[in-house]
Amino acid sequence: ALGLAALSACSVDPVPDVTYYRLPPSAALPHADKPLSALPIEVETFRGDGVYAEQALIYATTPQADALRAFHYQLWNDPPSRALQARLTGMLRDSGISSLVTDRLPASTPALRVHGRILRYERVPRDGGFVVAVALEMRVDQDQGEPLLERSYAAEIPTADSSMTATVDAFGRAVDKNFAAFYADLAALGSGHAD
Repeated sequence: ALGLAALSACSVDPVPDVTYYRLPPSAALPHADKPLSALPIEVETFRGDGVYAEQALIYATTPQADALRAFHYQLWNDPPSRALQARLTGMLRDSGISSLVTDRLPASTPALRVHGRILRYERVPRDGGFVVAVALEMRVDQDQGEPLLERSYAAEIPTADSSMTATVDAFGRAVDKNFAAFYADLAALGSGHAD
């Protein structure tokens, strides 16, 4: 009995299962009655520097978000740089803003090229709960020329509770809020800039 008690005292908690999360389905953008761009639109892979290049969900340890950590067993199914590219490509395609929206075109093809950079993508403790902070820098240029649009977009969305499911849902809403603002700016460029 003494041996069993000693063994049970030395036992460690089991390692939790790794869980992979994907963003919830995206919100629809306003639909264009006719394409607003005569050129195809290419959405490039987003840049994610430092911790934002990782697959782990990132969280801040303080409301000021001056220190960030990565969850060890809570991962995105795709790195955010790829997931954001795929989400924006699908949303723009469904909006009808151009007859062709894709994630890859030959460099020689005349196109509007969308470049994104992840500035923030983390869960932050705030007011006894959590918010999700997503900030993106977006640039649109035509064939490597001067940028037609270059702007940062930011959204903070409270989570419904402290669960990872609520956190992932808030990430989806924050991303979609940023993409809706970007879409409005892209649509405002008008086809005159794209011809």
